Amino acid sequence: MVNDTIFALSSGIPPAAIGVVRVSGPHAGEALRQLAGRLPEARRAVLAELRGGGGAPLDRALILWFPGPATATGEDLAELHLHGGRAVVAAVDATLGAIPGLRRAEAGEFTRRAFLNGRIDLAEAEGLADLLAAETESQRVQALGLASGHVSRAVEGWQDRLLALMAGAEAELNFADEDDVEVGDAVTRRMVTGMAALASELEEWLARPAAEVIAEGLSVVIAGPPNAGKSTLINALVQRELAIVSPVAGTTRDVIETPLALDGIAMRFSDTAGLRGEGADTIESIGIDRARAAVEAASILLWLGSPGEAPEHPRVILIAAQADRWRGDAAAEADAARCDLTLSAATGEGMDKLHKYIVEMARTLLPREGEAALRQRQRAALAEARDWLAVETGSHEAGDLILLAERLRLASGALDRITGRAGVEDMLDTLFGRFCIGK
Repeated sequence: MVNDTIFALSSGIPPAAIGVVRVSGPHAGEALRQLAGRLPEARRAVLAELRGGGGAPLDRALILWFPGPATATGEDLAELHLHGGRAVVAAVDATLGAIPGLRRAEAGEFTRRAFLNGRIDLAEAEGLADLLAAETESQRVQALGLASGHVSRAVEGWQDRLLALMAGAEAELNFADEDDVEVGDAVTRRMVTGMAALASELEEWLARPAAEVIAEGLSVVIAGPPNAGKSTLINALVQRELAIVSPVAGTTRDVIETPLALDGIAMRFSDTAGLRGEGADTIESIGIDRARAAVEAASILLWLGSPGEAPEHPRVILIAAQADRWRGDAAAEADAARCDLTLSAATGEGMDKLHKYIVEMARTLLPREGEAALRQRQRAALAEARDWLAVETGSHEAGDLILLAERLRLASGALDRITGRAGVEDMLDTLFGRFCIGK
């Protein structure tokens, strides 16, 4: 229940140098008094002797008291900075669990209370969840921007502009007889122009990379004909024997995927079956179909084959692979001259250049500095708002003030869902379940 007082270990699993236990809710102050014998000055760390129910000493620890509502959760909050041994943490946990009115927190419950009490909005909560899961620099930067309110501030600005347009419509509809109220076609033209400008801005945001791409990693697919060196290349990239290397055509029969971070950018590298039209058995043909599907879905394509046979793709790097084998072959030299780089995964030739090519291309798929990518849920809401704001000039709707006002209301409702002001209860359980217990 929201009115319960909850507690949990909010730092790493013991043993550790420090174990931080948080207590949040109406009985947080009483719990601190029972353990420390007093309530310290607000927002000041104080050394105290913690004692259990029978007066037995538990630990000498730093205690902090944060009276609500100006706290992380929006309610009374206490922190116990313990020695981080298993026995110490377990003893304090057991003592708190025995205090009437206290219970152990569920996963993500501290953050959920922060949301419900207005300390953060839904977009910031999603960013915090991503920040906890971030493993690469690009993921950290993206999640931090979301958690810091970058998207929320943008939504607030859009809502202010919608409010101004709605106020103009309200004035025309309800106070047209007043001398100082603008009326007639001028109002509808101004509304349509304002809606179009806002729709254009939302479209620019929708054109940015999706946050899921950053979180899950850009898809980098290695493709080409059989025996082109694809498996050797992915083994060289991950520096282990991930794929079987054999001179027998058709050895790779499925898509082999592995995560890899280059220069702090999360990526998923995939080795695929060799693409050929004839000579493949039934199983290999299935692998080839999967390889073609992987190529179509790739963020970046590494093509190890004749440049003229490369699939159509917006971001393809043409690679003259196995350079250690074809040096001196005139036809192969001519093909290599048409490629972006010459490579030998076996000797390491061109690997540094390939690394640079991939990273430079990947950066074009990431948000620029100061930008934030949107999660799928946020993109759907933003696209709905854009659609409600898109009114064709000269259409019947463009001249109907009541219809324009309704479109503004619906667009505002769609934006509300980004920050969690409307209709999000079912989704909250899924979101906050991603957090650890003490968060």
